[in-house]
Amino acid sequence: MGCKDKRDRDNSCVCDAVEQILAEQEAVEEITCPNSCFSNLLNPVAGTRDTIPFILSDKKGGLFKAFGNVGGFVGDMTCFKTIFFRVEAVKDCCATLSLLRPVDINGNTESVTDPCDEDFFGLEKSDFCIEVDLDCFCAIQCLSPELVDRIVDRKHHK
Repeated sequence: MGCKDKRDRDNSCVCDAVEQILAEQEAVEEITCPNSCFSNLLNPVAGTRDTIPFILSDKKGGLFKAFGNVGGFVGDMTCFKTIFFRVEAVKDCCATLSLLRPVDINGNTESVTDPCDEDFFGLEKSDFCIEVDLDCFCAIQCLSPELVDRIVDRKHHK
């Protein structure tokens, strides 16, 4: 049983938004034409952008968070807390979300629970996923795709 009455499922704006994000991400992966509207949306400059990062809020306005690499078993990555996600799949308003790993300007893992954290610089994809009932959320905020794999411009950052 989800967080919302199932008869209201037709009015889930968060579910609709996540489904739209998934459609746009999948369209980028399929299109090879460099001047496609979809590739321009996710690829304004160069390189392939295939991720629209987003954050979710609960009924009380709190940001949803999840944990990746608990126990530190994968690679040399430390355990991290994140509020940033990438949609991987959606079915009946249940979604598989991959956790986006927050990093500082040097690429070090940061645990971020506030998107305005002054040490937060960018995001990296991870293989850690969670399953969520999208009916449990009241708000979604899409973020710039340029946050993913962001690189420091050393000429302008001294």
